[in-house]
Amino acid sequence: MNICVIGSGYVGLVTGSCFADLGNNVVCVDNDESKIKKLKNGMIPIYEPGLEELVKRNKREGRLVFSSDLKKGIRASEVIFICVGTPPKDSGEADLSYVEHVAKDIALSMPSYRLIVEKSTVPVNTGEWIRHTIEVFNKKKIPFDVASNPEFLREGSAIEDFMHPDRIVLGVKSKRSRELLTELYKPIKAPIVVTDIKAAELIKHASNSFLAMKISFANAIANICDKTGADIAEVARGIGLDKRIGEKFLNAGLGFGGFCFPKDLAAFIRIAEKVGYDFDLLKAVERINEEQKMVLMKKIENLIWNLPNKTVGVLGLAFKPNTDDTRFSPAIDFIEMLIAQGVKVKAYDPAAMGKARKVLKGRIAFCGNAYDTAKNSDCLVLATEWNEFKELDFKKIKKLMRQPVIVDGRNIYDPAEMRKLGFKYVGMGRR
Repeated sequence: MNICVIGSGYVGLVTGSCFADLGNNVVCVDNDESKIKKLKNGMIPIYEPGLEELVKRNKREGRLVFSSDLKKGIRASEVIFICVGTPPKDSGEADLSYVEHVAKDIALSMPSYRLIVEKSTVPVNTGEWIRHTIEVFNKKKIPFDVASNPEFLREGSAIEDFMHPDRIVLGVKSKRSRELLTELYKPIKAPIVVTDIKAAELIKHASNSFLAMKISFANAIANICDKTGADIAEVARGIGLDKRIGEKFLNAGLGFGGFCFPKDLAAFIRIAEKVGYDFDLLKAVERINEEQKMVLMKKIENLIWNLPNKTVGVLGLAFKPNTDDTRFSPAIDFIEMLIAQGVKVKAYDPAAMGKARKVLKGRIAFCGNAYDTAKNSDCLVLATEWNEFKELDFKKIKKLMRQPVIVDGRNIYDPAEMRKLGFKYVGMGRR
């Protein structure tokens, strides 16, 4: 098929590259001309394992092109995916101005039937507004369909998630749009959930909110474990082996971050408010997640006493491993809290240093590796569970630190082993 993907961020770039790899002709369009220039020159603006090779292969084989000419992309493609940003407003609800702008441009540019698919995460009823906008500006009354196909891509494993998903959700209104999207996804072996557009839009927000709820539940139990002497690792395993619950997303720690869970959670709370439902459960999920940073701060104070002028080394800046994304990163938020307390902060991340520098703007010391981060630190905090942090030489780290104190914000170390090596060690709900 001939496909246009509007927006070349995390979702758009992965979506376009994967569709091209399945044999389709794809044009990825973005109004950021500097980004398009980089992509044309083989420079990938985001860190995502396997993406650079995927882009280069499909560019070389002529199935994937990049352009800033939206009109050309629309005219050349029967199926158009909207993958533009839907950033949160101050109120928490999604800003849909980019979506509206794109819908207007599609209406003004399409020469014949087009299937417009919302891929960005949007509130329920957005499909209706897209349809309305296109109808207003579609002066020639060209036929079109609107559909919803929410993405479920995890940063760090996005290509695997696209090619081998748990399910594919298609929100459609017509037989033609259903057949087009079913044919497009035919090479991917996964259950296809076909529903109406409103249900598809709700599925995305409900899925992410439920997963966020599991994480906050695990963190709440971890806090109870700290107060009772139980170990969250044992409790979570005992809970997770129940097939009705499952083991995933029960890892206690510093809390969830990234551009999906916090944004979608806040947006879903606002969606519920707009239709007259007070979603107290999700408000508690949000509150627990924010409180985890203060829980971690208190653990540090209990170990090194007064914080001002102390030096804390932080391992990890991205919101999760295998990505350079620092948006809504708990590590960044926590560093801001340390700075506010007068703490001297040193930090290292294998991939996110460049983006973190833009956020923290010279207020901390960026280090070349984990050992430089530990050197002369009063406390070492594990904030992102990169694999390389699991293989450190802790005998060397102990010699480098001013005080042998480790606060494990992701529970990746064995408490008994750390204490055996001579560290004052605390995790999140670990015994």
